[in-house]
Amino acid sequence: MDQWHILVTIGIVAFILEIFTTGFISGSIGIGLLSASVGSYLGLETNWQILLFAFGVALTYFLIRPIITKYGYRENNEKTNIDALIDRTGSVTQEINHFENTGRVKIDGDDWKASTKNNEIIKVGTTIKVVAIESIILFVKPLK
Repeated sequence: MDQWHILVTIGIVAFILEIFTTGFISGSIGIGLLSASVGSYLGLETNWQILLFAFGVALTYFLIRPIITKYGYRENNEKTNIDALIDRTGSVTQEINHFENTGRVKIDGDDWKASTKNNEIIKVGTTIKVVAIESIILFVKPLK
């Protein structure tokens, strides 16, 4: 097996490793190895192959990696789980009274314990908006 076959094989393994890692480091090494394999195929000396490898890694790491990290790894800012309840509206099913420790609201068919931040009393049937969550208690305010 020729040297360039070995370099291509190791380059493909580096691309496969990139699937399981982040940061495009393995991918950069894979492109560097493919560059060195081209040099080996053309019969260049080892020094030139090393130079092609270093140039391929540096080129992809500093030019292509920023593009991939900007467009390829986007953060998901969508609220999930209990954070998705903030700013949702619902209705009061049990009078909310901080002094009597009572209050329940229904949001999307789910019943939650509720309270208010400013200790106001909210009557049954009032439409509310969730403003905060602490543990399993929703803090709400009435919509006017």
